[in-house]
Amino acid sequence: MFAAEAVPYAKVGGLGDVLGALPKAMAKLGVQPTIIIPAYRSVDFSRFQIKPCAAVSGFDVPMGSFLEHADVFHTRTSESAAEVFLIGSRKYFDRDGIYDNPATKEGYLDNMERFVFFMKSGLELLSRLGLPVDIIHCHDSHTALIPGMVSLNRTNNPFFSRVGTLFTIHNLAYQGLFSKDSLVFAGIDLSRFYPMSPFEYWGQVNFMKAGIELADKVNTVSHTYSVEIQTDPEFGMGLEGVLRNRKEDLSGIVNGIDYDEWDPERDPLIPAHFSSYDLSGKTKCKEYLLHYFGLPHSRNRIPLVGIISRLADQKGFDLIAEAVRDLMELNLQLVVLGTGQKKYHDLFEQIAAQYPGKVGVRLSFDNELAHKIEAGSDLFLMPSKFEPCGLNQLYSLRYGTIPIVRATGGLADTVRDYDQDSGTGFCFSGYTSGEMLAAIKRALEVYSDPGQWQALMIRAMSQDWSWDRSAREYLNLYRTIRDSKIPIRPSGSASGA
Repeated sequence: MFAAEAVPYAKVGGLGDVLGALPKAMAKLGVQPTIIIPAYRSVDFSRFQIKPCAAVSGFDVPMGSFLEHADVFHTRTSESAAEVFLIGSRKYFDRDGIYDNPATKEGYLDNMERFVFFMKSGLELLSRLGLPVDIIHCHDSHTALIPGMVSLNRTNNPFFSRVGTLFTIHNLAYQGLFSKDSLVFAGIDLSRFYPMSPFEYWGQVNFMKAGIELADKVNTVSHTYSVEIQTDPEFGMGLEGVLRNRKEDLSGIVNGIDYDEWDPERDPLIPAHFSSYDLSGKTKCKEYLLHYFGLPHSRNRIPLVGIISRLADQKGFDLIAEAVRDLMELNLQLVVLGTGQKKYHDLFEQIAAQYPGKVGVRLSFDNELAHKIEAGSDLFLMPSKFEPCGLNQLYSLRYGTIPIVRATGGLADTVRDYDQDSGTGFCFSGYTSGEMLAAIKRALEVYSDPGQWQALMIRAMSQDWSWDRSAREYLNLYRTIRDSKIPIRPSGSASGA
């Protein structure tokens, strides 16, 4: 598995969570997973016992007209479920931040070079290790040239002759658009850059497009999103035609969550434990959360709404900006955790200053506080414009924190709209502040009835969104790809020929 991030070594968003949990789930099914990620400066080498790789020493990688040295480090996951290799480079990865420059809050200007180097180094590492590889599972645009590189290598490098590729789209919005010079760095002949080729997209190279066209199979992280990106330009973002051309090889598998980490019965990061059989601890978690954010605790039932998110346009915060006054007139309190675009930092700081008894904001990434918000909130708001899968709604269900979501992508696949004795949350369809407010009001109405609310919490907590189900679907994909690479023996040939 190639990815730009993986928990617990490096994380920016949900991709890191997936790479932390999926290999462990695959190992339980008998797969032998290996993870390859960059060795960022922020990785804690001592904590995770990361050391120089004994099997393969560092090597030079051609990058256009120069060579860049790749250092190789190794460890194993804490459960010993997976081998982990980290690709180091003083030039590309010995800096603060993963994708973005912390000083500018923008992507590094040399991100194309950084991740091309990572892809080339990772493939060279696999070849030097010489271990048998059935599948290379590539995650998002930072690894999306790998299927093309493998395809081009199959004829001149026997190691890759029967290696299959799976490309997983976690978020189509980040496609990796660069000039055609990126192919020079990747070692791909410019003769392959021509109109309508896998490597050409409106005069540029689109890494995501290349991954979609050249991988043996493609999947997204929910069924609904896999349909949306083929049929609606708003979701397909210019690649809907490319995706439709691969529809026979395109599927959707909803992400799971790691119940070893996200379980209110044993979560070490929350003030009190609770379960669907004994909800009393959730009240203590809420009391702690209100105190942490300096919000008053009322004897009356006032629902606490949580938001944990990357603060970006995709997440629907423009709807909250439109509805601030109406939202604050409702009988609720709100806590927000996240970082992102400056305009949303300004928005939530302004709301917190204007409504000090109703709103608490922490503009940072804080995993421990995220657990406390999931445990202590009554409701969780995700009004996303689009959402390939989403993980926080799954954490929320597990913690009896009822999600309010826009029914798109993975949110539509995982949250069923409340209707008396059925449903696990509150959904709205249209991307408008009015529909969002209507869903929130419905939730507050049900919350006012303790009996109905407790039944809803128990129903939500009883859902199974573990990785076990999703891992089996990935295993089926792996097997399909692997079997397609096994040569068909001619009829009548001798056994073993």
